[in-house]
Amino acid sequence: MKSSWMVHSTKNKYDTHMKAVMIFYNQALTERLEFILESLEIRGYSRWTDVQGVGSETGAPRMNTHTWPENNSATMTIVEDEQVPRLLETIKKIDKINEEVGIRAFVWNIEQSI
Repeated sequence: MKSSWMVHSTKNKYDTHMKAVMIFYNQALTERLEFILESLEIRGYSRWTDVQGVGSETGAPRMNTHTWPENNSATMTIVEDEQVPRLLETIKKIDKINEEVGIRAFVWNIEQSI
């Protein structure tokens, strides 16, 4: 006998067609990224400031030290699938203009949300 609280189907009202986009960038790009999100009508996002790290291929480390004094920030937004290509295209354009500053985006599926 199944409890009344159990889900009886693999599809339910919480299933989504959305993606998480995590963007890491030099803090110098903060205002530019905010402008991009606003112009693409992406309203909901969370930001982490003072993120330290080292890029996997290029760029100087940003570790908030005397040797590596800069910091990164990170922003994550959850968007509809259709919004991802335009967002990534815009981020890629910013990176091409100013490669030494650095911006990277990573995308993954959102399985469910409430």
